[in-house]
Amino acid sequence: QVQLTESGGGLVQDGDSLTLSCALSGDKFSSYAMAWFRQAPGKEREFVATISRTGMTTHYADSMKGRVTISRDNEEKTVSLEMNSLKPEDTAVYFCAADHEMATIARLYDYWGQGTQVTVSS
Repeated sequence: QVQLTESGGGLVQDGDSLTLSCALSGDKFSSYAMAWFRQAPGKEREFVATISRTGMTTHYADSMKGRVTISRDNEEKTVSLEMNSLKPEDTAVYFCAADHEMATIARLYDYWGQGTQVTVSS
């Protein structure tokens, strides 16, 4: 059974950077496209970024473009999300997701991590 485990969240200041990581276990990592979503209190889960199985293709939410970079290491079975110039409105629980095809819609992903909290203080 595929399991995803996120790490790297925390409390940062406005303008800081933070890198989240997600490890996949239970199956062949390179078989999965990976993605990051986030969910703020009282809001729907929102797409952040996705990366193809080979890492050759990436796609970002317009709201995050230029401030985040998604990458993957198929040897280490991890996907990372580097976030820069963080703002208080980026405060949310960030989730890692996996599926065989890239997508920007949450319901299309079969596997999810438990989430990691990112809090940006002003």
